[in-house]
Amino acid sequence: MAHAVGDSKQRHGGSRSRARPWLARLCFLLAACAVTILGTFAGLASFVILALGLASAAVSVAAAFWFLADHGVRRYLACGLFVLSPLAVITAFVFTRLLWVALASGAAWLLAALSARAALAPDPAEWQMPELPAEPPAAHPFLIMNPRSGGGKVAKFDLKRKAEDFGAKVFLMDSPGRVDVARVAHQAVADGADLLGVAGGDGTQALVAAVAAEYGIPFVVVTAGTRNHFALDLGLDRDDPAAGLSALNDGVDVRVDLGSVDGRTFVNNASFGAYAEVVQTQAYRDDKVGSVLELLPDLIRGNRGAKLTARAGDVVISAPQAVLVANNPYGTDDLAGLNRRSRLDRGQLGIIAVKVGSARQAIALLRRSRPTGLTSLTAPAVTIDSDTAALPVGIDGEAVTMPTPVQCSIRSKALRVRLPRNRPGVQPPAAPMDWVRLRRLALPSPSRDQRPPPTIRTSDPTDAASKIQ
Repeated sequence: MAHAVGDSKQRHGGSRSRARPWLARLCFLLAACAVTILGTFAGLASFVILALGLASAAVSVAAAFWFLADHGVRRYLACGLFVLSPLAVITAFVFTRLLWVALASGAAWLLAALSARAALAPDPAEWQMPELPAEPPAAHPFLIMNPRSGGGKVAKFDLKRKAEDFGAKVFLMDSPGRVDVARVAHQAVADGADLLGVAGGDGTQALVAAVAAEYGIPFVVVTAGTRNHFALDLGLDRDDPAAGLSALNDGVDVRVDLGSVDGRTFVNNASFGAYAEVVQTQAYRDDKVGSVLELLPDLIRGNRGAKLTARAGDVVISAPQAVLVANNPYGTDDLAGLNRRSRLDRGQLGIIAVKVGSARQAIALLRRSRPTGLTSLTAPAVTIDSDTAALPVGIDGEAVTMPTPVQCSIRSKALRVRLPRNRPGVQPPAAPMDWVRLRRLALPSPSRDQRPPPTIRTSDPTDAASKIQ
């Protein structure tokens, strides 16, 4: 079986290598079509189309900032501007009979971008976490289930009965009041449990994962939470929580990192600043959207909340409005760099700090190459300090308060996660756009050494300073 899997990977790798040049050529062909469509059917008006598109994007971003940063009439005006800006551009294209030209050219550009991404896509060996040799099924698995998590997924998918059918002992968090799940997990291990698992949210996953890591026993994730970010980044099926239970008798193991914030474990991230301040309020529990809209203006303007300072090695980030510290960096194919994590075993924290105090700085975020107001780097540790004695922190969505300074670090490959053998898997990360490499793929030089494509490094600590945008 191992040889068959290896041969299959080699075949797919060879097919991918052969397809890359043709995908690169297709990208350039589609880009040429996009330009030709504009030039042929719009002429000089093509510059107007581009200018209107860029202006509309800038106005929309500025309006979004004003909507978040202001109260009262200005907020409503900003909302109207955010909606009317793209509508005005579309109306202008309709009256000048250029709408179809803009749409056709835009579609060609989109297909060109997709072709480029496929041509530059990293090889699976770069982003797939290695699986460990198969272990025999646990003799005494113990699962903790939160029946309220995810809108009642435990009952909806009959998870308790199905887990017991696999031989697991199940503890239901159905008692009134707050349950000390870490204590329950410790007691389970003391009673002989040789595997721990959780059907619940990421906060509960983190508490029990810390216990599993402490005792060196496997950990099973069941996607019974609302968002299941940790499970998604492990390649599990969010729509079928019961599928994760098959790991109890037919699983494979991977080693993943765990984040730590002042000794408390997190599997996803710890947030400081605006978000952490909002989730601390009592009003947030009753009206999440209303609380965010009410508090954000003062947080953005610096009239509320602690003044933060983040230090990672030699890098100092002063007065950011928000800092996100992630257990391994998130993908970088969106504006803020908050996508999915293809690997959880790089041994690095992903650090993202936002400092946007004006509409001009918000518009500057559109500059993907060097956006101002956004700092992104990786490091094995980071210290968050403030001008206050204590600091609100959001740890995997749970609101806590910690004394300053707050120390965040990474525990490399601390947790052994047991995954079902058959699972959707992790989505491959999008490669950054590299026109030089695309050209070399499309038009390879016979004299150039046949070297493998460069790997995508997302978590090299030596590159931390260079990643500041």
